Amino acid sequence: MSGLKPATVSSRWTALVILCAGTLMTILDGNIVTVAMPAVQSDLGFSPAGVAWVVNAYLIPFGGLLLLAGRLGDLVGRKRMFTAGLAVFTLASLFCGIATTPGALIAARALQGVGGAMTTAVVLGMLVALFPEGRERAKAIAVFSATGAAGGALGTFLGGALTSALSWHWIFLINLPIGLVSVVAAWRVLSADEGAGLGKGADYLGAVLVTAALMLGVYTLVQTAEHGWASTRTLVLGALSVALLAAFTVRQTRTAEPLLRLRIFRSRTLTGANLVQIAAIAGMYAFQYIGALYLQQVLGYESLTTGLAFLPAPLVIGALMLGLSTRVAARFGPRNALLAGLVSILAGLALFSRAPVGGSYLTDVLPAILLLSIGFGIGMPAMTGLAMSDTRPEDAGLASGLFNTTQVVGGAFGLAALTSLAAGRTADLAATGTGPLDALNSGYRLAFGVGALVVTVGLVLAAVLLRGNKRSKGMGTEAVSPERSAART
Repeated sequence: MSGLKPATVSSRWTALVILCAGTLMTILDGNIVTVAMPAVQSDLGFSPAGVAWVVNAYLIPFGGLLLLAGRLGDLVGRKRMFTAGLAVFTLASLFCGIATTPGALIAARALQGVGGAMTTAVVLGMLVALFPEGRERAKAIAVFSATGAAGGALGTFLGGALTSALSWHWIFLINLPIGLVSVVAAWRVLSADEGAGLGKGADYLGAVLVTAALMLGVYTLVQTAEHGWASTRTLVLGALSVALLAAFTVRQTRTAEPLLRLRIFRSRTLTGANLVQIAAIAGMYAFQYIGALYLQQVLGYESLTTGLAFLPAPLVIGALMLGLSTRVAARFGPRNALLAGLVSILAGLALFSRAPVGGSYLTDVLPAILLLSIGFGIGMPAMTGLAMSDTRPEDAGLASGLFNTTQVVGGAFGLAALTSLAAGRTADLAATGTGPLDALNSGYRLAFGVGALVVTVGLVLAAVLLRGNKRSKGMGTEAVSPERSAART
């Protein structure tokens, strides 16, 4: 597969801008609804439990379809998959913005998840093909990572600002001009890649198994907040998800055209980076989701004030990823940059776990936000570079889909586990006569503390699994020729 290789340096960076614009939309929509949830619930008449589906309906198809979309991108061409995904996502955003019933919004959010998976699954593979040289690729990954990470934090700010100034409908309608321009620009600027062709064959049974396993797994995780971790429903669905995943793994060892070529896991760097990402993103959801709830429900912030409170996060993350993070990784190596970033994230969550009921923004919130932002800004580009550094050209789409899958699954796990734990602690304390605000805050503090423990697991995994890997020296993003890759395999 030839990949996407515009002839000039300027065209490559123009293509990167288009990839970042498409990614920004999908990342924003993962977080932009957080602050707007009370308004959505009131306007459309969602039940307290049902309103969670505004998030869940997006996460389930997004996480479940990433691997399949990545593989199909390799077969039909990544440009086609990326552009089609942008079109689906933009159309779904329109449906979200004009929704007038809970069912209509949930269905539109699910369609957004499908478009998001199609777009996101192939982006890293396209980026690797666009920038084959190590130094230039490192800069491109830093820009791309800054867009994704800052976009996630920026979503909270935009959600509050748009909801307060206009209405919650505009958190979705804002995607229309971005999406339309991105679709046209992608079709005109990105170089065509033919792909291997559907005639090459694909493991469609494997696609059904892994998609069903991931979608059922994500569904089970996000429902634990309502049904509990030890309930019969959770245990049965969880066991079925594991069984489907095991069947998929066996299938990949026996079929001639596997969906997931298991040889990619021979790279300790790729495997380790994906495992670390699951833990890091799961812990970070304590910041992105529980943090917004703490500001609104404990400190009494309005939607706009909550958005402004989180504004330092995208500013710090963007500034670091576009400058310092690349130099830190070049000077100390991506593994060490990742470790430093995880330590900073851990410190930020530890500070949040001490947040009091009558907390002050300057002393109890801002320092934690800055630590978390610094950690994410330094660590995420290093983790992305490590995950893609040993990828064969023909596996780039698959590795990209896998990396994005672990990101979404980690987020879904974090959202489900942390909200479930927080709700359980709050209910237990309320039953013993603790005041509502104290009980609520205690639940959030538990979620922050558990988030810190999960990030600690990621820190240990990074220290152990990435230890002594010579390819982690420098930026860890140097190009790997097909011949060298084949020789190693």
